[in-house]
Amino acid sequence: MLRIYFFISLMCLVRSDTDEACLSFTRLSFHSAVVGTKLDVKLMLFTRRNLTCAQAVNSTALGNLNVTKKTTFIVHGFRPTGSPPVWIGDLVEGLLFVEDMNVVVVDWNRGATTVLYNHASSKTREVAIFLKEFIDQMLAKGASYEDIYMIGVSLGAHISGFVGKMCNGQLGRITGLDPAGPLFNGKPPEDRLHPSDAQFVDVIHSDIDAMGYKEPLGNIDFYPNGGLDQPGCPKTILGGLQYFKCDHQRSMYLYLSSLRENCSITAYPCDSYRDYRNGKCVNCETSQKTSCPLLGYYADYWKDYLTEKDPPMTKAFFDTAEEKPFCIYHYFVDIITWNKNVRRGFITIKLTDKAGNTTESKIDHEPATFQKYHQVSLLARFNQDLDKVAAISLVFSTGSVVGPKYKLRILRMKLRSLAHPERPQLCRYDLVLLENTETVFQPILCPKLHM
Repeated sequence: MLRIYFFISLMCLVRSDTDEACLSFTRLSFHSAVVGTKLDVKLMLFTRRNLTCAQAVNSTALGNLNVTKKTTFIVHGFRPTGSPPVWIGDLVEGLLFVEDMNVVVVDWNRGATTVLYNHASSKTREVAIFLKEFIDQMLAKGASYEDIYMIGVSLGAHISGFVGKMCNGQLGRITGLDPAGPLFNGKPPEDRLHPSDAQFVDVIHSDIDAMGYKEPLGNIDFYPNGGLDQPGCPKTILGGLQYFKCDHQRSMYLYLSSLRENCSITAYPCDSYRDYRNGKCVNCETSQKTSCPLLGYYADYWKDYLTEKDPPMTKAFFDTAEEKPFCIYHYFVDIITWNKNVRRGFITIKLTDKAGNTTESKIDHEPATFQKYHQVSLLARFNQDLDKVAAISLVFSTGSVVGPKYKLRILRMKLRSLAHPERPQLCRYDLVLLENTETVFQPILCPKLHM
């Protein structure tokens, strides 16, 4: 039933400006972007009490905003076409579904709508001042800094940082979703988002080679797929408008996935994406935590541990699938070989369950080195998590299309789940893989080690 109410509220987001019963997000034309727009900020309040439409609030009228509850501000970024962000309705719905709170959509489309990015960027501090005045009124009515959470997208991430600075870093939390890079890269802390802008700052970087900010900006900085090209996004300009915005927007859709119950994206603190891919950073042993940090809404589970570090900053890496909900399931493939000579190459592993469902992982980011009687642990990443694995197939390749076909003689292969370490580990002994030839077998349970 709650989902039905949310659907009604989403319909209200796109009502015309003449509908006085409910406030709608400003919708402008491309013509407005060409001629430019003067800054005008609107605040749209959603709560579980007024799910059916947004209520206008300002520093003199807080409306249904309950100052004793958490208040989450959603701050969008640059709008070169004037249209409302397509993700706003889903984000409002998701936040109110997971927690009873106030959700305030910050509509600064008049100001953000322009074909000239630097014009929109120049408005960010003005938006921050407007929000600071509103927060001051909330505090005067009994709200606390601890309960104020800001989610800023692109330019909105830096706006959130400016608000945080004006509040002396006392805001409860700021989440930056691919903070804007152009005109901000290389700027000093006072001119961009910074870890000290709130009690906890988490950032998702999904387009560091184009529209996003490359360097860390938070207490924890997440880099999906290394922060570069995102799976499922166009790789060439032939992808049209999606080529320019898909990687940048992916940070938002990854955050949205954290609000759904069917996908919790785990990230792995690491010095580099390469180290993560090579399986060097898949354990998160801390004095207070037993699991690795989660991306998105629940990233603050690591708040206490991270803010006690010196400096209080950590980078975390993970990979995603091409489509929603983007989850990847990690396994280790441990291989001991007995070839006389060293073999260098790649492994492709495919899992099949009793129902015939299959999932495949190509471990081909760099060649593995197999030496006699040395265990090589490869990090395999699957789009599906198959509970009961009935069959496994392996393919060994050197990547060469000419020359002799090599064999990889496996003394023992072991498959172990990182997401579910309690599951039985699966083994197979004495295999010979002929290069570029699929070898299918039924695994057996690995013997348990007795201490």
